[in-house]
Amino acid sequence: MPITFENLSDLLDHRFDTLIDVRSPAEFAADHVPGAINLPALSNAQRAHVGTIYKQVSPFNARKIGAAMVARNVADHLDGPLADKGGGWRPLVYCWRGGQRSGSFAAILTQIGWRADTVAGGYQTFRRLVNRTLYDDPVPHPIVLLDGDTGTAKTAILARLKSRGVQVLDLEGLAGHRGSLLGAVPGGQPSQKAFETAVAMALHALDPARPVVVEAESSKIGRIVLPPSLWRAMCAAPRIVITAPMSARADFLTQAYADIIANPDAVANSLAPLRYMRGHAVVDGWLALLRSGNFPGLATALMTQHYDPAYARSRRIDGPSVIANVQAATLDTTGQEHVADAVLRALSAWRSPVLE
Repeated sequence: MPITFENLSDLLDHRFDTLIDVRSPAEFAADHVPGAINLPALSNAQRAHVGTIYKQVSPFNARKIGAAMVARNVADHLDGPLADKGGGWRPLVYCWRGGQRSGSFAAILTQIGWRADTVAGGYQTFRRLVNRTLYDDPVPHPIVLLDGDTGTAKTAILARLKSRGVQVLDLEGLAGHRGSLLGAVPGGQPSQKAFETAVAMALHALDPARPVVVEAESSKIGRIVLPPSLWRAMCAAPRIVITAPMSARADFLTQAYADIIANPDAVANSLAPLRYMRGHAVVDGWLALLRSGNFPGLATALMTQHYDPAYARSRRIDGPSVIANVQAATLDTTGQEHVADAVLRALSAWRSPVLE
């Protein structure tokens, strides 16, 4: 009988030897239960072919053809990844809805002699539990935002806080984007579902009795949308605000975005849409700085003419409560260490009302 999981912790702590996702490689790549391996019952092409037969011919023909494909694929898995599994091996299998693919796969494993079970509801059960965590239930962790204007090294300081034992949630790292107009990173962004899975897993691993530091973000990071429960917690969270001289911020951005400014044409294309917001003259000025190689000047212009005004408007709307203001003289390695130390002191002195 398929196993029913009522909460995310129980599913993640399933206690089977191997969690097998038998969906197609494309389905698995879009998102999957952490720790699962992909042993497809049907390939991408086979799944599409069976679906076409189901709609255009008949469900019976689709099931018959699909069953033959599944049997051949399971045989390949038995000769391959599962060849070394002993008689005591216990696999847990899931597909999209906990239906035919996982049932057929598990039935063959059971007939061999392995104690195989399936997940009731399949991957959709996992998604329902992730959605409950990020869309319905309030975030149980006390959240503190690390705030500051563009170029104040917030992401770098998050990493330094983590090395000091502070609980952090690096949303930009999970989203595969630096959160700005020029924030794309190699490899691109994950799917929305994969991002939400990563966030749910990260929160699951953190102690709800201790504060979690999160970089202040907008509701979107690149094309990724922050899930509602987390966004509500962030909007209500107190902040530690980092400030630094414009020159220090410009120097930091020049180094942090060295990979981006190495391709001036791509930078110019990214800045083009801002003509409709900031005007042609302003953007032409940015492009002149870009083409002349004056990258600290470009960073300064972007901050003063675009990013800082936007941040100022956002803070007037949000009206955030501030735990501490941390002033950085520089944002090089030494400066970042000093800021991280100051943030840690502020966190140590703060007591969340949630924990009272």
